[in-house]
Amino acid sequence: MKKWYIKTISIIFLGVLSGCGVKKSFDYSPKIADFNKSEFTYVSDTLLRVNQHFLQKNKFNNWELKVSGSPKEIGYYSGLLTEKLYKNQEKFFFLNIEANIPSTFKQKMLVRFLRWYSNEMYTHIADEYQKEIHQLAQFSNDKYNWVAPKFQRALYLHGAHDIGHAMQDLALVGCSSLAVWNENTENNELLIGRNFDFYVGEAFAQNKLIQFIKPNQGYAFASVSWPGMVGVVSGMNVKGITVTLNAGKSDIGLKAKSPVSIVAREIVQYAKNINEAIEIAKRHEVFVAESLLIGSASERKAVIIEISPKKFDVYEPHHNYTICTNHFQSETYKDDERNVTAFKNSHTQYRFEKIEEKLTEVKQWNPRKMAQMLRETSGLNDVNIGFGNEKSLNQLIAHHAVIFQPEQLKMWVSSSPYQLGEMACYNLNDIFKEEDFTKNNLFVEEENIKASDFVRSSSFSNYEIYRKKLKDLDRVVDKKAISENTLIEFQKLNPELWKVYDVSGQIQYKKGYYRAAKNTFTKALSCEIATENDKVRIQKYISKINKKLKCKSK
Repeated sequence: MKKWYIKTISIIFLGVLSGCGVKKSFDYSPKIADFNKSEFTYVSDTLLRVNQHFLQKNKFNNWELKVSGSPKEIGYYSGLLTEKLYKNQEKFFFLNIEANIPSTFKQKMLVRFLRWYSNEMYTHIADEYQKEIHQLAQFSNDKYNWVAPKFQRALYLHGAHDIGHAMQDLALVGCSSLAVWNENTENNELLIGRNFDFYVGEAFAQNKLIQFIKPNQGYAFASVSWPGMVGVVSGMNVKGITVTLNAGKSDIGLKAKSPVSIVAREIVQYAKNINEAIEIAKRHEVFVAESLLIGSASERKAVIIEISPKKFDVYEPHHNYTICTNHFQSETYKDDERNVTAFKNSHTQYRFEKIEEKLTEVKQWNPRKMAQMLRETSGLNDVNIGFGNEKSLNQLIAHHAVIFQPEQLKMWVSSSPYQLGEMACYNLNDIFKEEDFTKNNLFVEEENIKASDFVRSSSFSNYEIYRKKLKDLDRVVDKKAISENTLIEFQKLNPELWKVYDVSGQIQYKKGYYRAAKNTFTKALSCEIATENDKVRIQKYISKINKKLKCKSK
């Protein structure tokens, strides 16, 4: 058994048995002095204002939030303006957990573990972010106070991605990123594109939030995430420093420490160059492995900070581009057991090679060409590998895609569905020098990137039906009640995807249709399967079927 797996089971077991330190963390809250608070002005269902702060919904159904001030002011006004959205986001998150863990007993065990595992997290978060999170958390949903007090619960949600890794090595994120500069772009400037494939249910991804924050200390910055999020997963500041997160594989921590999104927030708020970003990252103790792709306008290049509980390194390429998927590339991690396993058995290397392939095809990149790459659903050599395949750069689950042009302080943010909708262009120069806060359109419409043609295709319509049918099949308790015609129609919706045959084969196997199941599993093996583990599992099904058929023939 893998050491990391034993370690994961051990920390869960310890957390369930132990309550040490939980009360102290539950009683803790940062000291916040009183300040003058204002109520918002309701303008319409899509626009709320309070003094110079506002929240509005743009025509692409993305929310835009603009706030400024001290940590307590930023937290308070963010919470006040986004309260309805924040409560919905929290509800969607916990509903997704309930859907995946229907057992009430297991849910309680999970919460008990969560309380123990995260009870020291606040000690690893700077006071200013504690204050911002605390003020924001006052607008969260009372319904979930049984999980933890509001401030502590908000900390859990900021560490949700990290905690998922630490507990079960969950593949919630399979992001792909590319940075190019000098001769690789049309204007020789730095250009960065990323897909953020964080998936915790479709409802969670509905309300994307683009935040424009002007703190009293540090640099103004923009961040793309969701309501209730103080940390950064995709962001750029007015000095042209960009940060994007990509999950990695290495050691996992015994206790929750600094959420990686908070590390990224500090970088985007306080760094003006790559060295400052590295120094900030070094100061933090994290509890999962992560790649932070850092772009710098002043230095016209990008590097990758590779960070985990026990190791730290910076990967700086010897060419004018940087690719980042979900494995580490530096010397420090070259022989890391979990990194090597991820490289060999998952889809991270395949996506890396797909980006390399695009680099040979596109000699000089611009934002529109970058958007085309981020929307790619095909595999290597443009082979159709099925829609929703984890080996695709565009897995059709992305929370958002972002393109940064740091030297011009421009960023393009995607809209639904997934990252396929129109990408709105934002110019941070204009947004943060703008004194007229009544301005409704923050984006530069003439520079937007139009929506993908794919969303109007029959293939996309079939993919959406496929996702619904997949859920429907999963909900059926008695798999024997599922007809063969239903499975045939299901396969027709996404015929190149290995998963349709894997799911169909499992159902046929449970029904005792062994010959049909063998044929279906064989069909799955002829497709591009996402991971080596899935391939081995399907091969084992065929081996079991062969034994059953052999016994029947005797």
